[in-house]
Amino acid sequence: MARLAGILLAVITALGVTTAPAHAAVDFSGTVKLSNCSGSLVRLPASAPADKALVLTNGHCVELMKPGQVVVGQPSDRTFALLGGSGSQIAKLQSSTLVYATMTGTDAALYRLDLTYRQIEQKYGSRALELSASRPAAKSEIRIVSGYWTKIYSCQIDDVVHQVREASWTWLDSLRYTPSCNTIGGTSGSPIIDNASGKVVGVNNTGNESGGRCTMNNPCEVDAAGQITVRKGTNYGQQTHGLVSCFGPGTELNLSLPGCQVAKP
Repeated sequence: MARLAGILLAVITALGVTTAPAHAAVDFSGTVKLSNCSGSLVRLPASAPADKALVLTNGHCVELMKPGQVVVGQPSDRTFALLGGSGSQIAKLQSSTLVYATMTGTDAALYRLDLTYRQIEQKYGSRALELSASRPAAKSEIRIVSGYWTKIYSCQIDDVVHQVREASWTWLDSLRYTPSCNTIGGTSGSPIIDNASGKVVGVNNTGNESGGRCTMNNPCEVDAAGQITVRKGTNYGQQTHGLVSCFGPGTELNLSLPGCQVAKP
C-alpha cells in the first residue's frame, strides 16, 4: 500500500495537481513577539497574496484604552519579531497603520504591515495564520501560542462566558479556558488556535490572579441575569470571528459592512 501511495503521489505531482496537506501540529509559525505582549501574523479567509499583511494582538497591548474608545486607521511604526516554527526569530516586521483597536466589547487590535503576505512568505518562508469566520465550540481543543515567552499552552475551551468584567472594561462572549492554560503576563495577545483546524478563533487577554472581584488583573464573570462569579486562577480570551465581517477586499476595514458588530468610534 505504501508503494502504491508513493506511485500515485508521483503521478499527481507530475500532473501539477496540488493536494491539501494534513494539518500539522501547532507550533510557533506565524506568531510574533511585541515589546510587551504576544501576537500573530493573520490573514482573513478572503485575503490575497498581494494584500498587506495584518498582525493581531490585544487592544491593551496598544495602550490601556478607555471604555468606549476605538482607534481606527492611525499611523503606526511598531516593530514585531516574527518567529519560525521552533520559536526562533526569523525576521523583524514593521507596521504602517494601526487598523483597529479597542477594549470595548472585545480586547483586540489589528496592525497593517508594510509588506504583503506574498513578500513575507517569499523573504522569510512564513505564512500567516487564518482567522476563522466561525464561532469556536465549547470543549474544543485549543492551543495558546505566546511569542513573548515562546511557550505553547494546551487546553480546551471550558465555556463561553456572557460577560467578563475587569475594572472599567466589559468583554462579551469571552472564552474561558480549562486550567492547563495557565497563561501569565506577556501572553496577552497570543492567538487562540483551534487545534483541529489550525485557525485562529480568539486572542488571549486576561486572567484572575488573586481572587479579586471584577478588579484590575482579577476579572469576574457576569451572566445574563447579572449574577457575578469569581474564579481565581481562571484565564480568558476574546473571540475573533466578529472581526472577519468588518473587512472588505484588500484587508480594508469597513465598519459599516453587514454583520460587523465590533465597537465603532
